[in-house]
Amino acid sequence: METVSAEAVVVGGGPAGLTAAVALAGAGMETALVRGAPREADNRTTALLAGSVKALDTLGAWNPCRTHAAPLSILRIIDDTKRLFRAPEVSFDAREIGLEAFGYNIENRHLCAALDARARALPALTMIEDEAVEIGLGDESVTIKGRAGASVVARLTIAADGRNSLCRSAAGIARHSRRYPQTALTFNLRHCRPHGGAATEFQTETGPFTLVPLPGLRSSLVFVVDPAEVAGLAALSEQDISAEIERRSHSILSKILVEPEYGMFPLAVEIVQKMGARRIVLVGEAAHVLPPIGAQGLNLGLRDAATIAELAVAARRDGADIGSPELTSRYEHVRRADVMSRSLAADLLNRSLLSDALSLQAARGLGLFLAGRIGPLRRAAMREGVTPAASQPRLMRGEAL
Repeated sequence: METVSAEAVVVGGGPAGLTAAVALAGAGMETALVRGAPREADNRTTALLAGSVKALDTLGAWNPCRTHAAPLSILRIIDDTKRLFRAPEVSFDAREIGLEAFGYNIENRHLCAALDARARALPALTMIEDEAVEIGLGDESVTIKGRAGASVVARLTIAADGRNSLCRSAAGIARHSRRYPQTALTFNLRHCRPHGGAATEFQTETGPFTLVPLPGLRSSLVFVVDPAEVAGLAALSEQDISAEIERRSHSILSKILVEPEYGMFPLAVEIVQKMGARRIVLVGEAAHVLPPIGAQGLNLGLRDAATIAELAVAARRDGADIGSPELTSRYEHVRRADVMSRSLAADLLNRSLLSDALSLQAARGLGLFLAGRIGPLRRAAMREGVTPAASQPRLMRGEAL
């Protein structure tokens, strides 16, 4: 097959990869997207925080998502452990910080479809339906070779190819990984009682049990359990698993019916030694994997994508090399604090749920108690959670590149 030459190539066709490709091509940069193997049906949803929604809107990909997304106006945290130190219930209301919603929850299939449609409308973007199998590194460019024979040469490679990233391995970037004794189950549910735009997180001894609104009388669920429970839960009938979820949710949504298909994945935290090297930069799960707490995972990945697009477009405008060591170092500098702070916070909260240490339980309970009682602290926590002060690339502020 013919070799495609581009200024930048994105490897990976998930939301972070599509966002990077759309941002670059939308700014007029000749970009190739190597999408990878066809994805399995994904029943998961993503809670897009306000900055991510603003970025998608700026890129022209949000309008098709609107009817498939539900606003997240209230976040309730309920300590459902049976331990000595239990935190009081805390509610966070987006109106308290001047927002209609903290963000919107949408099924990944609708989000990817909207980004895909936008990508196909951009003349500067070449879509390559192939899976990358070989990465060739050079002083001036990177060559991506596909399984079906496609080949792309570009000055900058954006690796959005997931936690087992081929690009990351080719660049020789090490990662630090820690597995948790937890498995996450993901469901979509129908229920009888309206959710009222409220997401509810029950904090249990095995991890969070989080209900997040979808349009209508539907919600998504991330259900974190001990791996020993998985076989028994998987063996339940549709009626019995629906009843079990209703029981664990204390019937706050009344009668529940699970929709067909569910997801299952072991939990881990993974952080890379550096965010880029040798004309390759990492975004999304190629760079970081977090437990599903606080809707941080994909929102971090979208900030990665927005940041590298902004840096590359600015370098191109100035006539600089968009894949230079200076650019990858700048990307590392801009993204490191955001990634590390979110990863540390999610890790500490998750371990505080698993730990029997009274000090950790007391610290978690005190933190929630203070957030519930002290208005300025609560509002500061909400603002930082939705729009982190240290990392707001232009797209997240609604500004075109």
